[in-house]
Amino acid sequence: MLSEFEIIRRFFTRPAPSAVLGVGDDAALLRVAPGMELAVSTDMLVAGRHFFPDADPGKLGHKALAVNLSDMAAMGAKPRWATLSLALPEADEKWLESFAGGFMALAAAHGVELVGGDTTRGPLNICVQVMGEVPEGQALRRSGAKPGDDVWVSGRLGDAALALAHMQHRIVLEPHDVADCLKALHAPEPRVALGLALRGVAHSAIDVSDGLAADLGHILECSGVAAVVEIAAVPRSAALERHFGEETARQALLAGGDDYELCFTADVDQRSAIEKIGRDTGVAVTCVGRIARGSGLAVTGSDGKPLELRRTGFDHFR
Repeated sequence: MLSEFEIIRRFFTRPAPSAVLGVGDDAALLRVAPGMELAVSTDMLVAGRHFFPDADPGKLGHKALAVNLSDMAAMGAKPRWATLSLALPEADEKWLESFAGGFMALAAAHGVELVGGDTTRGPLNICVQVMGEVPEGQALRRSGAKPGDDVWVSGRLGDAALALAHMQHRIVLEPHDVADCLKALHAPEPRVALGLALRGVAHSAIDVSDGLAADLGHILECSGVAAVVEIAAVPRSAALERHFGEETARQALLAGGDDYELCFTADVDQRSAIEKIGRDTGVAVTCVGRIARGSGLAVTGSDGKPLELRRTGFDHFR
């Protein structure tokens, strides 16, 4: 049976050349570049709540880091370092090797160094902290939306929630749709390059993790504004479009969660610049609505009339 320190040494100890001190001491030592601010985000993934206990460990390793990188993207921060804490029912070498492979591959792709963490025996639980750098005063925040701004989203929404609904037998997807939707659920791609490019262009931003309605709602609350979103403009896959007549699919698009796309606002004069940023980063960007004076979110149908949402997003305590 592997010991705690053997797990750390074999699977999670990697060189960390940009850190003053990485894995192997009581704490990591990091040096932030001059003129930069430190952005810090932590996410916890709990078996049975955020993923199925028998989830593919490689994809789970990828997702555990991806959800944090998505937060860095939403802040316009360049991810630099991460810590990883794991509670494991048992020290399964095959599971650990696959999980570490998925985690480290994504970390390498984004230049992230693992500099510490913890392991213990217990119900499967994954906690990742990511630290990034952003020039002083340039972080994208939720509080900057202004009346008259366009509301944008990256990629397309709803596929992850649609995949979950399929796995829970609440909806039936065609075989050729399942793979794409499952990829969105199990292996999201954080929009880091897009977030970096939006610095100085977007007025506010957030990552869509709990559903567009809920997460845009956080921007509205922090900024003291209202918004109108046209449901026909919200980008979606062909699979979701085929099922859009069903309540489950409509909720997936606006309130499903697990999208890990960016929602951001910007002045209407920035439309051409944002479209170019989308082309340059290889990420589709779509204008879906506008910011207005007042409070709250209105979602309108193709007839311009407000739609009623049964729920606005994922809640960890419901």
